[in-house]
Amino acid sequence: MRVLVVEDEVRTSALLQRGLAEEGYAVDVAADGQGAVWRATEFGYDVVVLDVLLPDLDGFEVCRRLRAEGCWAPVLMLTALDAVPDRVRGLDAGADDYLTKPFSFTELSARLRALIRRGARERPTSLQAGDLRLDPASRRAWRGDTELDLSPKEFALLELFLRHPGQVLTRTHILEHVWDFAYDGVSNVVDQYIAYLRRKIDRPFGVKHLETVRGAGYRLRVAVPPASGER
Repeated sequence: MRVLVVEDEVRTSALLQRGLAEEGYAVDVAADGQGAVWRATEFGYDVVVLDVLLPDLDGFEVCRRLRAEGCWAPVLMLTALDAVPDRVRGLDAGADDYLTKPFSFTELSARLRALIRRGARERPTSLQAGDLRLDPASRRAWRGDTELDLSPKEFALLELFLRHPGQVLTRTHILEHVWDFAYDGVSNVVDQYIAYLRRKIDRPFGVKHLETVRGAGYRLRVAVPPASGER
């Protein structure tokens, strides 16, 4: 297994490199954010150990850039910042796990093994279909360059469709994932909120992407851009 250690503190970097090598890992080291982004996007790694406090790009930005470049290797953030907002920021940037310094090497090794077992599956930090885009962390959504003003339930509904673009979602599925099992309100609440959402994401832009599939449910149609040269 190949691991990239991103750490600018020489002693910590050397300890990690030696300890991981003794456990059988092939270890590469980057001492700054730019080098980390280059290495991780050019070479295949099974896992990345990423310090937050780096001399150029911080670890949060490195992680965001890796995910934006389609690099889905699991990332373990390693940092002296132990406040809850910092941990949340790291996870929202696309990290998979978070370990605070000082740490036990035994625990770090166990966490790396767990991350490697999960594999490098795609975990985008934002959701997009066509020109519809949603950022779950900041609770913001856009159609093209226009930010959408959505209620919490409208936002949750759009997020559900963006996690399943092109798929038909039944009313029951929508109700179970956007509301809860104990919901006992009006029976047509899904249809009402679909109508509300259409008024905000489709109608002002002259499109009809949130479709009703008769007898089945609803689908967010993924818009296909015209072929080159078409008018």
